[in-house]
Amino acid sequence: MSTIQISHEVEQMCPIARGVKGEPAPIPQEGDWTKAKKIEDISGLTHGCGCCAPQQGTCKLTLNVKNGIIQEALVETLGCSGMTHSAAMAGEILPGKTILEALNTDLVCDAINVAMRELFLQIVYGRTQTAFSENGLPVGAGLEDLGKGLRSQVGTIFSTKQKGPRYLEVAEGYILELGLDSNNEIIGYKFVHLGKMMEQIKKGVDPKEAFEKNIGTYGRFDDAVKKVDPRKE
Repeated sequence: MSTIQISHEVEQMCPIARGVKGEPAPIPQEGDWTKAKKIEDISGLTHGCGCCAPQQGTCKLTLNVKNGIIQEALVETLGCSGMTHSAAMAGEILPGKTILEALNTDLVCDAINVAMRELFLQIVYGRTQTAFSENGLPVGAGLEDLGKGLRSQVGTIFSTKQKGPRYLEVAEGYILELGLDSNNEIIGYKFVHLGKMMEQIKKGVDPKEAFEKNIGTYGRFDDAVKKVDPRKE
């Protein structure tokens, strides 16, 4: 580090002792209260979102930090095709870095960088999801956000004034049909869980059989007087 330079005016001042020396306020971290003074004093698992400048897409970032080091990263992106490749690179970059290094590293996509900034603020101020959980969560806990089939929770809905809403994908899965009542209002839907379907296909199940096994319905779909394909009708 460079030598600290002191101005001539300060050099001529007489020394006066500082009677009060403020200590860091304790922050809640993994079931304990910590006076964080160094990066290695920081631990916690949390989530945050960020958008790029033109707001073409967004990133939800999950980090699991232990002793200042990122142990686990879940990078989920939406809305921009390029962001998916940026997420792949960020997933390789983040683990093993301190949160300060990660904050000052180009994570390829602005949305991911902004999410990293938001997470940094949460983590260093003790606002993590694991603030009051003793020892926090183990590495791998981020996968629980994805549920069975390890797919992001995605909601894709298209709607117009002229023709109304079209549910395309929700947490349960890819929408196959919408169920309408006598007023043409949606009362339920049929979906296929893509993650579970693909897992079965990988294990050798016939694709048609895997597709049919993972179809489900939500709401009062069976009571619908009309069923429509949201992508065609």
